[in-house]
Order: sequence, then C-alpha cells, then structure tokens
Amino acid sequence: MSVQAFRLVCASGSTHLSPNIHIECLECSGHDLYLGTSDCVIYHLLLVEEQVSEPTGLSIVQQTDQTVNSFVTTQKRQRQLGFKKPVCELRAASALNRLLVLCDNTISLLCSDSLETVPGAKIRGVLTFTLNENPVSGDPFSVELCLISSKKRTVQIFSVGQERAQLIREVATPEQACTIAVDGHYLCLALNSRYITLNYNTGHCQDLFPYPTEQKRPLVKWISRQEFLLAGPGGLGMFATVAGISERAPVRWSDNVIGAAVSFPYVLALDEEFITVHSMLDQQKKQTLPFKEGNILQDFEGRVIVASCNAVYILIPLPLEKQIQDLLSSQRVDEALVLAKGARRNIPKEKFQVMYRKILQQAGFIQFAKLQFLEAKDLFRSSQLDIRELISLYPLLLPTSSTFIRAHPPLHEYADLNQLTRGDQEKVMKCKRFLMSYLSEIRNTDVANGCQEDVDTALLKLYTEADHESLLDLLVSENACQMTDSTYWLEKHKKYFALGLLYHYNKQDATALQIWVRIVNGDLEDNTRRDLYEYIIDFLTFTKDQDLVWQYVDWALQKSEQVAVQIFTKRSAEEHMQNSFCPDKIVSHLCKYRKALLLFLEHLVMEKTLKKEKYHTHLAVLYVEEVLLCKSMDSPDDEQIEELRRRLQNLLRQSDLYRVLLLIDKIKGTDLHLERAILHGKLEEHDQALEILVHHLKDFSAAESYCIWNSEGMDTPHRQRLFQLLLSSYLSPASDDNSFLVAAVDLLNNHPTNFDAASVLHLLPESWSVQLLSPFLSGAMREHVHALRMSQIALGLAKAENVIYKQEKINLRENPIVLTEKKFCHICRNPFEEPVFVRYPNGHIVHTHCAANCHLNSSIGGHLPNPCKRT
Repeated sequence: MSVQAFRLVCASGSTHLSPNIHIECLECSGHDLYLGTSDCVIYHLLLVEEQVSEPTGLSIVQQTDQTVNSFVTTQKRQRQLGFKKPVCELRAASALNRLLVLCDNTISLLCSDSLETVPGAKIRGVLTFTLNENPVSGDPFSVELCLISSKKRTVQIFSVGQERAQLIREVATPEQACTIAVDGHYLCLALNSRYITLNYNTGHCQDLFPYPTEQKRPLVKWISRQEFLLAGPGGLGMFATVAGISERAPVRWSDNVIGAAVSFPYVLALDEEFITVHSMLDQQKKQTLPFKEGNILQDFEGRVIVASCNAVYILIPLPLEKQIQDLLSSQRVDEALVLAKGARRNIPKEKFQVMYRKILQQAGFIQFAKLQFLEAKDLFRSSQLDIRELISLYPLLLPTSSTFIRAHPPLHEYADLNQLTRGDQEKVMKCKRFLMSYLSEIRNTDVANGCQEDVDTALLKLYTEADHESLLDLLVSENACQMTDSTYWLEKHKKYFALGLLYHYNKQDATALQIWVRIVNGDLEDNTRRDLYEYIIDFLTFTKDQDLVWQYVDWALQKSEQVAVQIFTKRSAEEHMQNSFCPDKIVSHLCKYRKALLLFLEHLVMEKTLKKEKYHTHLAVLYVEEVLLCKSMDSPDDEQIEELRRRLQNLLRQSDLYRVLLLIDKIKGTDLHLERAILHGKLEEHDQALEILVHHLKDFSAAESYCIWNSEGMDTPHRQRLFQLLLSSYLSPASDDNSFLVAAVDLLNNHPTNFDAASVLHLLPESWSVQLLSPFLSGAMREHVHALRMSQIALGLAKAENVIYKQEKINLRENPIVLTEKKFCHICRNPFEEPVFVRYPNGHIVHTHCAANCHLNSSIGGHLPNPCKRT
C-alpha cells in the first residue's frame, strides 16, 4: 500500500508558450519562476500560492488541515536571447539580483527582474555548470560558479558578482566530465563511464563506482553537506559522501532516470512514465505518480517542480503529520515511526516531542489491538502514556470516583475491550493478563505517577477476577486501592480474607478481624488460607490494639488453648510491663482455661525466669493436679502422665521459690513418691527422701541421681555425707534381699571419690572381700594420692614464692640510699627533716606524707605527679 506524500498540481500550462515551443530548463527563486525554451526565449513568471477549502473524510485518529494548496502563474516578461539554440540551463543568484543563463556553450549574466543582459559578463566554452551550494569564499556579494569546459578536460571555478565573473581556479580532470555537483572544495563529477570526487584544493581524486554506458545520461545531485545522490548501475540511486563512502542504503528506481530531487525525507525520481517517491529513512518506495513526457525534475529551496515539454507542475508535500496518520490508519506502525523520527530535523523540539509522544501512543494501541503486547508495552512506556487511557478500555476497571476523560482527539477508535476483541473471550483474557503484567511493572515507577489509585484499584480487580496469588501481596504492601470499589469487588468474588487485609491496611482492624472470625466459624466461605485461625492468633499477638485482643481472646482460647495462649506468650517484655498485659491479669483471665494457664505459667517460669513464688507454686500445683486428673480417668494416657511428671520433677529440682510444705500436703496420700522425695530433699530431709527412693520405690538409679543433683555446688563434706547416707540406707535392712548389697557395692565402685574412705570402711561388713571392693579402693587411693600431691605442689609453690621475695629483699639492701642535706623531696622539693622517706621504683625519694597525699588523690580520681618529671 502506497503513501500519499505529494500531490501534483499544475502551475503553468502551454498558455504562456508559443506553439511548438518546448521547455528546456527552469529555475525558481521565491515567487519568480523562469523558463528556458527551445527557441532561446526566457519567460519570467510569478508563482502565486492559493489555499482552497476542501472537505476531507478522516479517520477518528487523523488530524489534517481542511485546506489544500494550489498555484497560479502570471507572466511578467519574456526575453529573446538572440541565439538560435535552446536555453540549456538557468541558475538564479537572488542575493545579486542576477540570473545565469547557459545557451550555445556560453554563460550570460542577466538582471533577474528586467532580463537585460549585463555587458561584458560572459563565459564561453561551457559544457554545463552549477553553483557551489557550500561556497568557500564567504563573500555575500558573489556566488561561486563551477563549470565543465567544453574545449578541454578541466573544471573551472569562477567568482561571479553583479557585473563580472572572475576565474579563480582551473582543475584538470582524468577524463572529460559531463555532469557536475559541488560542495565546498569537493567536486562530484560524472566522467565517460564512472563517478569520482575531486578536491580541487588538494587535487585528491577518489573513484566512486562506474555507471553503464547505455544509461541515457548520468545523474549527479548535491543533497546535503558533503553528500551527493548519483544514478548508479542496476537502477539504483546511490548516496555517496566526499570521502567516497555511502552512509545510506541505496534506493531502487528505474533504469532510465531523467531527473531527481530531494524533499526530506524523500527522494523523487522522474523517468519516462512515472514520478516515484522513495524514503531516505528506510529506502522503500512510498508513492508512484503517473507523469508522461516529463523532462525536468528539480527541487528549489524545498519546493519540487516537474515539467513536461509545455507545462510546469509542482509537487506539494502533504504535511508529515498527515502522512504519519495515514500510515497509522493503515497499521503500518514501523513506517510511521521511521517517518516520525526523520521529521525531527524539520519540526521545533517542543512541538516534535508532543507530536512524537502522541504518535507512539497511537502506535502502541495499534500493536495492542493486534495482540502484539511486547511491542505495545515498549511504545506505551516510551511515550509516557497516561495509563488510564489503557485501563479505560477495560469495562469497570477504573474506580467509580475517577474523573478521567480520554484524550481528544482520541488515540484509538475502540470504545472498549469487547469492541476491540469482537467478543472473543480468549483474546479478552490475553488482554487482561497483559494489563495485569504491565500494571504490576509500572505501579511503583514514574509511569504511574499521579494515577496510583487508578492503577492499584484496577490491579486489585484483575487479580481478584483471575484468582491470582499476587492479590495478597498487593494488599499487604503499600497500595492506594480505592476502598468502595475494592470492597465491592472482593465481596462479589468472595475473597473475604483479602477483604480483611484491605480493611487492615486501611486501619480498620476490628472489621478485618470480624470478617476473618466469620470465615473460621464457617459463616463465610473462603479457602484462601487453611491456617487462618493461626493467622488470627499471630495478628492478635502483634497488634497494638489491646481492646481488640481482649475482645477476641476468649474466642481464640475456645478454639484451641494450646495455640491461643501464644497471644500472651509471644508478646514483648515491654507489653508485659503494661497493666493491660501484666502477668497477674493474664493469669487471672486464664483460670478457666487450664491448659492455656499451664503453658503461660511455664512461659513465665521457664522462659522468662520470673523470680516470683506465686508463679512457681501455682505452676507446680497445676502440674500435680493435671497428673492426678489424668490418673483418675478411666483410660489414662500413660505417655501424657509421664510427660507431666517429668516437667513437674524438673521444676521441683530446678526451682527454689515454690512453697514446699504446700506441695507435700498436695501429694500426700498419692503415688507421687519420687516427687515427694525431691520435696523432702528441698527441706534437707535427706534421710526421708532416701527412705522413699530406696525402700518404697527401690529405684536405686533415682537415689544416686538424688545425691548427685543435691550435692551440685556443695562442698566435699556435704557430698560425702549424702552418699554415705545413701550407703547406710542400702546396708541397714536386715533381710535376705541381695539387691541392696549389690546396689551398695555398685554405689561404692561407681563413686569412689564421693566417699570418705576411712569412714566407709567401718560401715562395710567384714565378710566383703577386697576383690569385691577393688574399684572403690583403687579410686579412693587414687583420689587420696592426687589430693596429697596437689597439696605438696601448692606447698612447693608457696616456698618458691617466699624465696623469690627474700631474694628481692636482699637485692634492695645491697643498694643503700644515702640521705644528705642536698637531697630534696621529688614532689614538694623541700629537704628531709628526718631520715624517713618513701622510695619509688625509679629511684626518686619523697616525704612519707607527700606519698600518702599522692596515693589519696589517685584513689579519688586525682592525678599522681610523674616522679620522673623534674619540676
């Protein structure tokens, strides 16, 4: 599909020309149009531009003016040059008010207005000529003319003023040139079969490429600074710089190009039947205009003129914005963007930025409609699209409170997503997934700046509808979801847990908890979290709303005492210092929840290690009651009973704060013998304790353990007394039960160091052999010998220390201090009145009272004077 880039308008018909007279060349400068004809006549016409209103049928996204341009020419004058040959070339020098005319190999200088010839200003022997588009002289009152000599293989450079032409430079060429274009010091020439560039200042010649000899005529055209357009082989329009390289890809036109022109960003080429328009940006053919019998195509100061033998036409470029809109309407996004980028050089910066952003946005919606989501996303982000333009395509996603109005004129032609997808639900879901992904990407970026509520609310609705796992992440993070719309949407889709999170984020914790409790109770159905009860417990644990905690703590305890008690056990120490959560208040509240109370007291005693008798006693009593309660059941759980007794025994052993006599009364008459033994031990009633362990329970290992933990941290005599008491318990019964004797032997052999061997030997039966007690005797002797040797070592160390002290004393006596009248106190600088002084290790001597004062000052924070420092 082609693009309408130019409109062909007739500017002058054959009415201004004599019959059978052909236009050979033309020149346009401002409103002045000059025609050179085959009968050697120059016509001066005035070119007047008119604007005509014309109705246009536009797409909803197009913007064009309602007027079109047309041209009317009026003849001002004409002049016969007096030659019999046609006028070959015309060039206007508007700054000089002069017209350069080539006819019969002679360049004449004419006045632009009167067409009168300037006397004496002629250059003969000229094949063709051109003006330097980038003159090097810098003289505003002259132009630089470059010509190809018809008589020799040279190029001549002239400086042409109002009255005369002066030769500046003549440069030889490798072959006879036939066509020329100039830029500064660089000449671009078409020789017999090839193109070259030539620096006439340095003489450097650069070959470009050949052209076929069958080509009608070579084409060389200056298009920009240091760049030329050439008709190359194979019907290619080649771009070449003065360095001999091509920075643009070639355009493909016909093999027989008659003329070419440049109107950025387009290159126009004329052949025998058509005018073709190619883009310099992507080298693609954009438009083809039928035009037969054309012989001239030139551009003049941005205006492109094409002529046949007897008529002149102007190619009026359509506004780039309209061309871009036409491409977008045809969904040719890439071409539209290329054209838009290329238009940057011709449009003011601010205007271009506004226009380009809008084009990118329109292109983004075109790609979106084609479900090309990656391309659409890039276009939306780079164009800084107001995200609400996209959200508004999705029904009901914008908050009801939103005041957003779509851009005018609109960026697309779709009412909503249903129209865009034509009701295809698969496409609708793809579009929703894209929007979810895009909104999640941009919600915390500058793209969503000012639209946070719209973005987050739309995202919440999309997540809810799709049952997406990111819904909860959105609600627990910082968000701006609109409350009314969001609550309705979550209730509609039965997302009650998420609804509670929304209320919690908006500081409505009471409402949030009410909803969650209803879910746990089964009043509302929502399976988002299987552990919702535990979640509520954590919520109550860490909330700062004390009233809310006490409002729901009974409900939580009724569900599970073991779990709900964490509301109190996991609270910070600072909160336990407050009246609302002080331990006494919590204990009082938990009295009707025995399991929770037990766990909370364990927390206070074992973890927090509170040193309060009432907590320790209460916990111990609870343990006893729980054990007795379990034992009284029809089918007691032995494992549970053993666990409770283990915890009770640990408490009784480790704590010294509970009321021992109260607990003894509690367990009196029960089978908690081991516990009663521990309690007797706390009262230092070791004989009763061991009586229970040895004779009632016959638990010898428990008896040994009893002696071990009761002697921890005690001195050796206390430990020996306990073990000897246990040994006496084993040996006292006068029965035939050998287990006591075996236990006694094992006790001695396993703990030889915990006995006073001399006392033990008097208790042992005489019938026991030495071999039976050999481990005990060996251990006792080893311990005795070890103690003896350690005492000898200590005695030896003390003697050595005494010797060292005596040696130091003798050394001091060998260096006497002589006190004379010339000796002064190192501190007060006064003489000594009596032979009493203090000597510092560095040899300085001071008064005794000065030394005492210094010591006192140092002890109360003062500073001792440095005895080594002289004052």
